[in-house]
Amino acid sequence: MGNELPFLSMEIVFMGTGTSHGVPMIGCDCNICTSDNPKNRRTRTSIHVRMGNHAVQVDISPEFRLQCIAHEVDHIDWVVLTHAHADHVAGMDDLRRFVDFREGGGVPVYAFDEVLERIRLMYPYAVRDRPEFRGYPAFIPHSVDRHSTLEFPWGTLETTVLPHGRFEVMGLVFTEASSGKKFTYYTDCKSVSEEARELARDSDLVVLDGLRHDPHPTHMSIEEAVEVANSIGAPQTYLIHMTHHVDHDEVDLQLPDRVNLSFDGLKVRL
Repeated sequence: MGNELPFLSMEIVFMGTGTSHGVPMIGCDCNICTSDNPKNRRTRTSIHVRMGNHAVQVDISPEFRLQCIAHEVDHIDWVVLTHAHADHVAGMDDLRRFVDFREGGGVPVYAFDEVLERIRLMYPYAVRDRPEFRGYPAFIPHSVDRHSTLEFPWGTLETTVLPHGRFEVMGLVFTEASSGKKFTYYTDCKSVSEEARELARDSDLVVLDGLRHDPHPTHMSIEEAVEVANSIGAPQTYLIHMTHHVDHDEVDLQLPDRVNLSFDGLKVRL
């Protein structure tokens, strides 16, 4: 399968596909961390979803500024945060540039209440409708219920809950209105309930947490992710959030049909 599918209406940019350590890891000389394969170089996980002239950014990693430059992201209408771990929110100060693009208007941020509370603690100077000073960031918080359907100009975003150790992560299902294309994004989770699997049915693309081969207490292993992928039965599933134990080309060849590893810079068009 190539890097891109024929363009119809929705484009997903995999801005980062690595764990909280990133790959290569600091001070590690393993085969993956020293690999020349660019697909083994993973910044922290986030995605960018474009639907026509609309753009949704899911999570803001520590490398967000560099990811935006690398993948030519210069337009964000909404931000959705799956959870408040640092590898998913620590780049939010760099949203200041997108506030400039909005002529000083704050960027809407959608998340569970406890995530918004963490954002208020981390960025007290930025939770406001407009920046205090020109060039500063501004985030407008929007509380999201555990199981909800949010209406946007481009279509709907349905949410569900995924277990991630002591935390709950927001699972996302995008449906683009004009085409009916459906995209499911389930990152950072130990399992996917039957309810969440049913919500993902008939998706054109599914993205699942697939940390490594060995079991982990808060993430799905690759084998667990493949089981969920087979259960949902989407035409294409990509695994995300891989550690430095995962060699892209080697592991990708071992996966069943219609399941692949993602990589930084992958673009999928539906």
